[in-house]
Amino acid sequence: MIKYKIPREVRALFIIHYMPLLLIIFVGPMTFVKDVYKIFAIDIISIVSGCILLICGYTIFISWSIFWTKNYHGQLITTGPFKHVRHPHYTSILILGFGLALFSNSSLALIIAITAIPIMIISIIDEEKELIRKYGEKYKKYKEEVPYRLIPKIF
Repeated sequence: MIKYKIPREVRALFIIHYMPLLLIIFVGPMTFVKDVYKIFAIDIISIVSGCILLICGYTIFISWSIFWTKNYHGQLITTGPFKHVRHPHYTSILILGFGLALFSNSSLALIIAITAIPIMIISIIDEEKELIRKYGEKYKKYKEEVPYRLIPKIF
């Protein structure tokens, strides 16, 4: 049994992260009003690439969840998905958001997904300040070893 209680501030951050994802889930299908017979090649590309991103995002999210549940006991984790990016959970949320937006073929859903990026980056910066406060030099060293926050070799 895990005795660690997630701080209220962190719970609030999760709400902020999931809100764009929920908006995309609800807004996307409502704006997809094309006739099945009038779907163009670009629509098919959008839907197929959305499906691929959904599968990738879901796979990363499930892998992260299983790894986190098995390994987190209040200590700093630097193995598994955390040896590639410092925030694999947020990576999966972004991929899922863009996958849903493309799958629903909705401009509005895509705008919501794009808008979620700076919100998430601000939250990550705040979270990292808290992690430095909690883990100190250990986390600073981890940041040097794993320089990427969300996407390996990019950001």
